[in-house]
Amino acid sequence: MLWSEHCSYKNSKQEFRKVPTTGPGVLVKAGEENAGVIDIGDGWAIAFKMESHNHPSAIEPFQGAATGVGGIIRDIFTMGARPVFSLNSLRFGPISGAATPAVLRNRRLFAGVVAGIAHYGNCIGIPTIGGEIYFDESYEGNPLVNVFCLGVLKTDEIARGGAVGVGNPVFYVGAETGRDGLAGAAFASRDLTEESKQDRPAVQVGDPFREKLLLEACLELLASGAVAGIQDMGAAGLTCSTCETASRAGTGVEIDLEKVPKREPGMSPYEIMLSESQERMLIIVKRGQEQQVRDIFEKWDLPYAEVGAVKDDGMMRVCVGKEVAAEIPARKLAEDAPIYSREAKARPAPAPLGEVPETDPVEALPALLAHPSIASKNWVYRQYDHMVRAGTCVLPGSDAAVFLVREAGKILAATSDCNAIYCALDPRQGARIAVAEAARNLACSGARPLAVTDNLNFGNPYNPENFWQLRECVEGLAEACREFNTPVTGGNVSLYNQSPAGAVDPTPTVGMVGMIDDAAHITTQAFKGVGDAILLLGDPGSGLGGSHYLKVIHGRKAGNPPALDYAREKAVHEAVRALIRMRMVKSAHDCSEGGLAVAIAECCVSAEEPIGAEIDLSGFPEMRADELLFNEAQSRIIISVRRENAAAALALAQWQGVPARRVGFTGGDHLRIKYGEREWPWIISDLRDKWWNSIRRSMEESRVSKTVTYG
Repeated sequence: MLWSEHCSYKNSKQEFRKVPTTGPGVLVKAGEENAGVIDIGDGWAIAFKMESHNHPSAIEPFQGAATGVGGIIRDIFTMGARPVFSLNSLRFGPISGAATPAVLRNRRLFAGVVAGIAHYGNCIGIPTIGGEIYFDESYEGNPLVNVFCLGVLKTDEIARGGAVGVGNPVFYVGAETGRDGLAGAAFASRDLTEESKQDRPAVQVGDPFREKLLLEACLELLASGAVAGIQDMGAAGLTCSTCETASRAGTGVEIDLEKVPKREPGMSPYEIMLSESQERMLIIVKRGQEQQVRDIFEKWDLPYAEVGAVKDDGMMRVCVGKEVAAEIPARKLAEDAPIYSREAKARPAPAPLGEVPETDPVEALPALLAHPSIASKNWVYRQYDHMVRAGTCVLPGSDAAVFLVREAGKILAATSDCNAIYCALDPRQGARIAVAEAARNLACSGARPLAVTDNLNFGNPYNPENFWQLRECVEGLAEACREFNTPVTGGNVSLYNQSPAGAVDPTPTVGMVGMIDDAAHITTQAFKGVGDAILLLGDPGSGLGGSHYLKVIHGRKAGNPPALDYAREKAVHEAVRALIRMRMVKSAHDCSEGGLAVAIAECCVSAEEPIGAEIDLSGFPEMRADELLFNEAQSRIIISVRRENAAAALALAQWQGVPARRVGFTGGDHLRIKYGEREWPWIISDLRDKWWNSIRRSMEESRVSKTVTYG
């Protein structure tokens, strides 16, 4: 298990060495501990990370997603940080259209995953305040469930995961170990008893209320100064946690399985060591302070047991009473897994786009807004408690999540981004754009980026074309992170994501965190009033390669994705942040999926009271209307400013070298776009209805169908 891809990264570790992991604010680097830590000033720091629970969620979506949330939360408070918010990045097969067996299954997976995330996050009291969701045929049968959590801590209170101090006692704390933890575990089950195989559920079962107690108990114990090292029991359970802590410290660990709290009798040493039962931690306690552990865990009504001690021989030794059941050098298991250089074979370049039939924009825009990848995700985030802890400054649905960390007096912004269509067509370019779009979303919220975590989702690396995609995406991600000065603090790789139909589109999800210096700078995407000027920062763009228009309207993934110019991209970010700091900007929204027309429409319909707009693109270059309206050229942001500030805003942007032009004004009950002699009108209430209710309508179709059950 410890030499599996999940733990050792044996197929991908060499690639990860390419990404930047250092910077002036980095306190804990990627790979050193359970999560990276970034200094945010004034003695405060943040720990954040993203991980996946893709395959368990494909088997049992509710518990698969729920335990994914529980696992990432443990990674954060293991660092000594109090978790304050979560995001998620989700991918499913299509949920709209005819109720075929595949569509019904996708709806069931979607509903179950969302319910599992909501259940765990809501019960433990950590708000889920943002994320992204896409729907595409490549995820048929293999959904992607990537979860992100961020916590806050003092810079001098970072906890470490090493078994330091020879003679220090080793404590097991948290939920009892059971055979339920063998469900869905990433090891072969051939040695399990027939009885244990029959007892196993499909995946591990999470208990958020137990995790809440564990969180509080661990943070209290860390504050007491009694802890020498701490590690959560994630993949491979006791095996991984004992080996990793010993290996990090260059020591050994000996444990007695007779002392491990168990929830059922008759478990073999193999089952105890490899069970992945949830809500458990391994704690190395400073000798002489054992009573602190007992007192705190009794106060929180949690199981605990002193199960072993730190040794000086470098061995991981498993005993059952006086009998030694297993003995192996800890470093061999934790650090010395084989590292492979896989064969990489470039996929053929995308075929030329060729002829694309022109579609009437009056029909195309509503269809794009109703597509579940673009439509409002309110059906999802209404199930999340996104207001618990009272720090959420921007409700879900805008370009980035914004959260006030009251204890630190800091305002953080966070986003997750990846356009997998781009990555399927050009993996390196798609990864570059994922980083650029994340930084652009933070800029639109008023934030400057700090650092990145990632979750790299790919197919079987033994397939040379799949491994080439992985390598290219890592190269693109590393290059873009250097350009935006955003070190990678850690993350996750998830391979073998595929179904009989083939591998998922390469999906290198980027989670980026930034900081907003003043609450007055917090900016959202919705238009705020009537009569405001609408400005475009950036060029009009051209080309339909890789666009959602091409995919949704014409059913094609083809052509080359948009070009990315780093200097132009960064200039646009700096310009919008400068305008925000000068209090000129009333709304800001990046142009991404669906292009300029979709971005403007989203600004109209995402307001609590939708606002229309009159747009005139007559001065733009001559091209096909659908290309002008729906191309996905990068480095573009739509902002609104007071009419009297428009000239000054345009002058400032142009002074900073950013093309900028006024494209219209807010107001009315229509969105009207004029281009030369042509004009296209849409009733705002109709666009809002299609955008706001699309996902709900698809899911309601499942609820009335007698062929679908939930549970």
